[in-house]
Amino acid sequence: MPLLTPVLLCGGSGARLWPLSREQYPKQFIAFDGPNSLFQKTLLRLQGLDCAPAMLICHEDHRFLVLEQLRLIQVSSGDLLLEPESRNTAPALTLAALRQQAQNPVQDLLLVLPSDHVIQNTEAFYAAVAQAVTLAEGGRIVTFGIVPDRPETGYGYIQAEGHQITAFIEKPPLEQAEAFLRSGNMLWNSGMFLCRASVWLAEVERLQPGMLQACRAALAEGMQDQLFFRPAREAFSQTPALSIDYALMEQTELGSVVPLDAGWSDLGSWCAVHSLRQPDARGNTCQGAVVAVNSHNNTLESTGRLLAVVGVDDLIVVETADAVLVTRHSCDQAVRELVNTLRSQQRPEVEHHRKVSRPWGAYETVDQGPQFQVKRITVQPGQALSLQMHHHRSEHWVVVRGTARVTRDEEVLILSENQSIDIPLGTVHRLENPGSIPLELIEIQSGSYLGEDDIVRYADRYQRHTGG
Repeated sequence: MPLLTPVLLCGGSGARLWPLSREQYPKQFIAFDGPNSLFQKTLLRLQGLDCAPAMLICHEDHRFLVLEQLRLIQVSSGDLLLEPESRNTAPALTLAALRQQAQNPVQDLLLVLPSDHVIQNTEAFYAAVAQAVTLAEGGRIVTFGIVPDRPETGYGYIQAEGHQITAFIEKPPLEQAEAFLRSGNMLWNSGMFLCRASVWLAEVERLQPGMLQACRAALAEGMQDQLFFRPAREAFSQTPALSIDYALMEQTELGSVVPLDAGWSDLGSWCAVHSLRQPDARGNTCQGAVVAVNSHNNTLESTGRLLAVVGVDDLIVVETADAVLVTRHSCDQAVRELVNTLRSQQRPEVEHHRKVSRPWGAYETVDQGPQFQVKRITVQPGQALSLQMHHHRSEHWVVVRGTARVTRDEEVLILSENQSIDIPLGTVHRLENPGSIPLELIEIQSGSYLGEDDIVRYADRYQRHTGG
């Protein structure tokens, strides 16, 4: 098999898996089954194929999440492209194809994968990829069609005769989905593709010339930022926000499909999570600190506190530090509507968990009130916060684990466990972890304004302008 370049599409917010999935920590970076996230599992799955390092396309807000998750599984990536805004999958693939043509035109085959899918049978996946390679080498744009095992109304369908696509059908009503299952020639539309970069670009030029022009300009006017490449925001915003299917696959004559029967799921709802996990004798799937009494067929998840249910059936109950979801399995697709309602109310729970990831580690808000806030700060070994100053707040730090190197104006001090230090308002300061274990400390903030944007940065190894 020729060498493939995987292209991982790492966008999306996973709104239907709220409150576990948030805009700043979406589902692809969450571990639903085992120690690795969906993103990490997608990368590890590629190790069974003859692949170059994967090209990753993600939103700029998630760039340090991506780097940390790569580090944890000791996998290196190829290009890291940062979308300045979400414009759906067709512009993302067009950026990737243009980048590949510019950097390595000989290595032309792109395996395009969402980073948030579950594939349980990797050998079946590898066999399907081998079939798709043969078709793609012949100039076809190949999608992978999932062999259905139930009358699913939440997926689009592909009608096929052999490898030939004859029709795309949008999400059907239940009666039609049942007929599709009986027909034997209908496949679920997976959103995974394999094609030559040159073939994709030729078809985009024919069918979506404005998209190609905008993506070319975005790359030409973009810039390398350490490990990342940033396409130009203004140029990229001019591309139409279209999926690969709408932009091209439903119009091209070059489309082919390879059936895939490999325990696939896009994990697009809490019912899908329920199906992924092993139920107990009463049909409940339980994650975390959960006790269920006289309850049946529930999806129960706790990230911290004890979750106890009595005498309930067919519910989804998900607990996080700052939000609890309760709904019925039959309403799981409506969680997205709930998130839209929360967004319209400007609820912060849509965007962040209480624990917020940063390139140097994480912070978690423990308590807050008028003019004060308490955080638990974790700084990974060898990492450092920016050299910064606050106009509106002072801080008091107490080290509870590890070693801290603290810059405070002209002083540099080393603090160990149970030692503390004051950072007065207006003081230029920096916190570093010079040790080999994570540094943990409690930070008490007090002042007239405690927002994350009250930061003046003088130096930052991560090249950030806002945030902690």
